[in-house]
Amino acid sequence: MSYKAGFLGLIGQPNAGKSTLMNFLVDEKVSIVSAKPQTTRRRILGIWSTDKGQIIFVDAPGLIRADEGLNGFLAQEAKDVIGSSDALLAVLSVDEERPEDAEKVIEMVSKSGKPWVAVITKTDIEEKAHRVMILRKMVEDAGGKAFSVSVKDSKDDQEEREALLIEFMELLPESPAPLYDTELYTNENVREMASEIIRERCFDALHHEVPYSIAVRIVKFEEDAKPVPKIFAEIVVGKESHKAMVIGKGAAMIKQIGMEARKEIEKLMGEKIFLDLNVASKPEWFSNKRMMKELGYVVESKD
Repeated sequence: MSYKAGFLGLIGQPNAGKSTLMNFLVDEKVSIVSAKPQTTRRRILGIWSTDKGQIIFVDAPGLIRADEGLNGFLAQEAKDVIGSSDALLAVLSVDEERPEDAEKVIEMVSKSGKPWVAVITKTDIEEKAHRVMILRKMVEDAGGKAFSVSVKDSKDDQEEREALLIEFMELLPESPAPLYDTELYTNENVREMASEIIRERCFDALHHEVPYSIAVRIVKFEEDAKPVPKIFAEIVVGKESHKAMVIGKGAAMIKQIGMEARKEIEKLMGEKIFLDLNVASKPEWFSNKRMMKELGYVVESKD
């Protein structure tokens, strides 16, 4: 029996449920999840291995049109994932605002020339259940195959999960060996994942435009510190006025973010940790190329 391995890019609109779907498929917390759109900022890999093959899921930022700054970086990331993946997964949510949003995703994957299938998400939303058949027909009309899943309802449904994984494996090319160590479920290191967890907690705790102007930088990570590992992180805001919002009255907000992030990082690391959070203002960092590079959002030159 041939062994298969390759990259499967998740393509969809912001808030289509790509990160939730990838975490479900890999059966681990890999990508951060928020009810707010455009949470994913860079491609994240989730790895699922079996004796028959290996799927490397690539969670791309949601599709947006932009040329500059952070939004330009997000748009380029999504485009690069389409170009570099072996196969594509169109992630279509039943609560898409407009039919053309789903049409755009289907058109992009079907015109890519790569093998592809679609997954219809959020099927547990009863008042929009009729949209499952509409989306399924749109996919079939474009020559694709559609699966539907409600991650919310099927957290413990390993049969559904494994059936999907077997289908997705068929899309991938043959490979002489796995592309990554089969013990790994992501290529992210603990430092990167800790940074993303802190940013996820900021998204959940803060409102309006504040989370979108936030970046997180791990200043120091003392993994061998005694009695527990120590992480010193900086929450970077894009406006001076946002600093007070992140800190909160009597430092209540920053304490809440820190407490929730610490618990999540401890789960990840399997041990107690010390987490120190500070807030720094770097006005308009998201439109400053040097600052974006410093914060991990590298914009490749288009020479």
